Amino acid sequence: MKLLLVNTNLMKPPVAPIGLDYLADSIRAAGHEPQLLDLCFSDDIEKDIAAAAGALNPDVIGVSVRNTDDCYFASGAFFLPGICEVVASLRRASDAPIVMGGVGFSVMPEAVMDFCGVDLGIEGEGEEAFVRLLEALRTKSGFDKVAGLIWREKGTLRRNPPVDSRLDLLPPRARSLVDNRRYFREGGQAGFETKRGCAMACVYCADPVSKGRRVRLRSPRLVVEELQALLGQGIDHFHTCDCEFNLPVEHARDICQAIIDSGLGGRIRWYPYCAITPFDADTALLFRRAGCAGIDFGADSGNEGMLRRLGRHFRPEDILQTARCCRGAEIPFMYDLLVGGPGETRESVRETVDLMRRAEPDCVGVSLGIRVYDGTPLADLVRSQGDMALNPALHGAKEDNPRFLRPVFYLSPHIGEQAADFVRDLVGTDERFFLPSGPEAERDYNYNDNALLIDAIAKGARGAYWDILRRMRKGV
Repeated sequence: MKLLLVNTNLMKPPVAPIGLDYLADSIRAAGHEPQLLDLCFSDDIEKDIAAAAGALNPDVIGVSVRNTDDCYFASGAFFLPGICEVVASLRRASDAPIVMGGVGFSVMPEAVMDFCGVDLGIEGEGEEAFVRLLEALRTKSGFDKVAGLIWREKGTLRRNPPVDSRLDLLPPRARSLVDNRRYFREGGQAGFETKRGCAMACVYCADPVSKGRRVRLRSPRLVVEELQALLGQGIDHFHTCDCEFNLPVEHARDICQAIIDSGLGGRIRWYPYCAITPFDADTALLFRRAGCAGIDFGADSGNEGMLRRLGRHFRPEDILQTARCCRGAEIPFMYDLLVGGPGETRESVRETVDLMRRAEPDCVGVSLGIRVYDGTPLADLVRSQGDMALNPALHGAKEDNPRFLRPVFYLSPHIGEQAADFVRDLVGTDERFFLPSGPEAERDYNYNDNALLIDAIAKGARGAYWDILRRMRKGV
């Protein structure tokens, strides 16, 4: 069957559609040949869709949704209307069935399907499910055995529960569908995956909803082979696409040792997202030997009560411990904060900023307001508080939005109406802090359409975006 896979993510700096790269390997192994239509680099979306569909005459079209919005309180940018226009253009250009998927889609698949008016979608992992769907479409058999499939039947959406794949049994990852060289040239890094799923209990996080709650590990050998495939394309700066790389920490250490044993540790630079615990001095040194160039820790808060309310299981002292370990290993590091969750007060925010100054990280990312996602404990809390339109803690699309498809943010009313100004005054002139909004572009924490980053990467900067901004601040 002839397949057209469409990347709808237009964010800049561009982030390669790693899911489509992985999906292509399974499609080829099943005897089909996919073709990519990458709208990220399109100057005329309607024209490029018509040209691609006309040249290929596809049997099936797959549409990837990486993000439904930019998850940024100050902008509230909502991407689905643009994706709906892509779907409409595809329908004008082809009669082939359209299948939606991707991590953004999988957070709230039925809501996305209803919004965009599509009839087929795959929730969760697509490598095995998409191939089975192709066979069902080819043979005109039923959909009941296609795990994760959602389809419209007589005006009603039906669904099969997703099934987790055994990652090491999937076809080898050639990373050959996507123009990864161009993404590296214009985006400054490439993603790779060492596992899937998240068993953590953070009240706000959509990762367990979209990626599953059971953690499944990839073999260190296969991870190294994927890195070698990308290095062969001239790419030497990477970012992990795991929820938190050091969970479980034994697997993270095995990955690092495999990178060292392969000789890649001195040839590549990579950046992980990490949990605050478990993390110790020996782990930090191993990361460094394996080529780790910087770590982004999900700290969320420096107040113990807020950490408990956010579902975090570490303490403020553990945050200070990660700082000591990173400094000992000479690894740049940053903390990501979520300000404004349930129970947040001005005093808890002050306590958090004070802890950050004690820890002395290289950077601190401040996100003001927490995006509410369906399927999370935070969404359950919001629903328990009654009419969303009357809830003073909610901001954004509060009306006619029961599944939180359009961006809705929780911001504790105890911080006050001028929450952003309060945070900015509290941080002051400390340039290590990336801020939630304001006039200084170099301190803006929204990476979407960030002109400073785009320009720096065009001039040769490489690495995680926070680290590029850090080096720019230092004049490097």
